[in-house]
Amino acid sequence: MATGSSSTSGIRSVEEPTGGVISTYKGQERALRAGRLGTAGLLLSVLAATGPLMVVAGVMPTTYGVMGVVGQPLLFLVLGVVLALFSLGYAEMSRHVHNAGAFYAYISRGLGGTAGAGAAMVALVAYSALQAGLYGLLGFEVSGLLRTYFEVEVAWWIPALLTVALVAVLAWLKIDLNARVLGVLLIVEVALVVIFDVAAIADPGKEGLSLHAFDPQTLTGAGVATSLCFCIAAFTGFEQAPVYAEETSRPQVVVARVMFFAVGFVAVFFALSSWALTVAAGPSGIVPAAQEQSAGLLFGLTEARLGGTFTDVLHVLFVTGMFAAVLSFHNVVARYAFAMGRERLLPAAFGRTNTSTGAPGTGSLLQTVVSVVVVAGFAAADDGAAGDPTAPVLHLFTWGGNIGALGVILLMATASVAVIVFFARRGAARAQAWRIAASALAAVGLLVIAGYTVKDFDVLVGAGPDSALSRVLPGIIFLAAVIGVAYGAVLRARNPAAHARIGLGNEAFQLEKASSSPGA
Repeated sequence: MATGSSSTSGIRSVEEPTGGVISTYKGQERALRAGRLGTAGLLLSVLAATGPLMVVAGVMPTTYGVMGVVGQPLLFLVLGVVLALFSLGYAEMSRHVHNAGAFYAYISRGLGGTAGAGAAMVALVAYSALQAGLYGLLGFEVSGLLRTYFEVEVAWWIPALLTVALVAVLAWLKIDLNARVLGVLLIVEVALVVIFDVAAIADPGKEGLSLHAFDPQTLTGAGVATSLCFCIAAFTGFEQAPVYAEETSRPQVVVARVMFFAVGFVAVFFALSSWALTVAAGPSGIVPAAQEQSAGLLFGLTEARLGGTFTDVLHVLFVTGMFAAVLSFHNVVARYAFAMGRERLLPAAFGRTNTSTGAPGTGSLLQTVVSVVVVAGFAAADDGAAGDPTAPVLHLFTWGGNIGALGVILLMATASVAVIVFFARRGAARAQAWRIAASALAAVGLLVIAGYTVKDFDVLVGAGPDSALSRVLPGIIFLAAVIGVAYGAVLRARNPAAHARIGLGNEAFQLEKASSSPGA
């Protein structure tokens, strides 16, 4: 890059090969590096967040065991259709808006800056909760592996905090290097799940190669709606593609392509894998087996078919798959913090990146601090826990995962409404009629799922029906929305120019530069 002329206060401009201008301040850039990710790198980064092995080993057995719905494979296909409808409008927005704030940027463009500020706060809280929850589960699993294979007793929070540190280091590096790390881990864990799927189909349980799990009649009863809440959490990650738009080559093409491929892959892959579990255990045996073995179900089925060595490798890859997911979520939260800092929804320091790597360093540091505080808090609760020493770490995973999933569901529903308003205001309603219709259907479907998620939150987190947790935990997301909207309203009253920049991304720099230049 060629350096442009210097200006006052230590600020200078840097001219990109494409002709764009990035402003820098005291060794930090105020824009993400363009062209870092291609289609493959972006796809691997997005899919890593879904944690394929974690879903197959954790989410699926839990859903079978808790809700007793055999038709889980069909639910994944149904959700795939709903999320494909969502993606039609969401992906089209990615052609018009390139902003690391993704959800909140789209909502700002459609529903205004105040709504966008609320969405920004929800996104920050939701993705932070998802990541923190995964740290708890990862630490718990590593502690168990050390105990089983090395007879070493290590508290779960020690490997969790070590993982926080490793993720912090990687997040400061170039995003394309992160994509390579995520890609390797993702490919290996997907390969192992595929091997299990093939083994289950080749050696089915006593009921044979049954397609009963795809029978629509299996989707009856009170547990179906709550099963949707469990299953949609497995898709979390695919919607992150637009977050990397500023760092992607040809974002108008690549982002939409990655989103559709990710939704299709996740829906089909999880449908086949959950079906393979029913084939291995038998349609009539999958629910009792899941209730008895819980997260050990997959490992028990693989050991019977593929041996102890394969199962040991699967245990290790279960951990590395979670590591890939936490790294992916960390990168997303850091970019949301960067986008919010750039548009003054957070202090301006968060809106700068490292000149050496292009990573949003301050946003990454914020997420590291939040993760340390949360893990340390649950570790302290662990030390004081009576009766069940695993309760704090398991609560961290279930609470964080479900709080985050609820936030993402609500963001997707709101973004679908924003898509409709965005194109209607631009006079493109007729040209985009089928995308608007798809967004409307997606919004309805997602709001229904969000409603059941709130209604059945006690089931999702394993609390009693009268537990305060069923109100307090989802209340965290609604509180974040209220705080964000309130701040947006204050900003609109006190600093209309800053409020007008919400959702503009790099365009905000040009407005700021123009307004501060002599004669403006």
